[in-house]
Amino acid sequence: MCGVDQLRVGLVGGGPWARNVHGPGLAAHPATEITAVWTRRPEVAGELAAEFGGRACDRLDDLLDDVDVVAFAVPPQVQGPLAVRAAAAGRHLICEKPLAGSVEDARAVVTAVQRAGVHSSMVLTLRHSPAVREWLAGLPSAPAGPDTVASARWLSGALLGGPYSASSWRIEHGALLDLSPHVIDLLEAAVGPVASVGWAHHDEPDLWRYGLVHEGGARSTVTMSMRLPIDPTETEFAVFGPGTPHRLAGRTADASTCYAALLDELVAAVAGTGPTPALGVERGLRLQELIEQVRATAG
Repeated sequence: MCGVDQLRVGLVGGGPWARNVHGPGLAAHPATEITAVWTRRPEVAGELAAEFGGRACDRLDDLLDDVDVVAFAVPPQVQGPLAVRAAAAGRHLICEKPLAGSVEDARAVVTAVQRAGVHSSMVLTLRHSPAVREWLAGLPSAPAGPDTVASARWLSGALLGGPYSASSWRIEHGALLDLSPHVIDLLEAAVGPVASVGWAHHDEPDLWRYGLVHEGGARSTVTMSMRLPIDPTETEFAVFGPGTPHRLAGRTADASTCYAALLDELVAAVAGTGPTPALGVERGLRLQELIEQVRATAG
């Protein structure tokens, strides 16, 4: 620990999410301090260190020697192997979604975390949103029965322009890999664990539609795209069943507020004053397995 009650955090990555969410969030939280920064471009690491604190490191190992927690803001295919190294070094993890570039690599991260006995948190911002938590608290207890249906709609033009439109992994995989972790996670929280993928279709432009069967018998449908000329983004989650329909629409998650709540949970877990974060890398693996089932079903 650094100072009286501060966790020393290493920031890995220098893209928009690192600059706009991880960096400001870690610097502002009273129980965390950025002590090291590493990116593949030294000049970017220097810029982030100057803005948010800490020292720019030439090597990842240098960062690992100087921190308690590693916060990743890198593509999934990069995050997987680096997260394994960080966990093996005994460092707690803050991981982006999706967890890794493949299910196999995601399993390796979970194994490394479990072996090391460290804590981890996935940046599933929706689940840390006060509005989303209030919505979930108003739903009947999951798993819902066969008399319940749910739906999720997430339509945006994020890949047509803006800070994330040049992201190679988003360009390649689109909404399936970027949005599905949020969508499936929230649907499982709302109506219960997914038992199977009933059907899936993929059409251009980056239009994904799929149906999920949940363990209690409830069914849900998902429609999403990141390549539609829509601004602002359109989102809606809904649950229809016994009682009044429950809808959650529009902008429900401020990234900075959600990230602060994530840090609250992780800090408490590391300090021993709170439980292990529920949305750790095990959750990331579960979501990645389900996304691969959707991809396989779509063909």
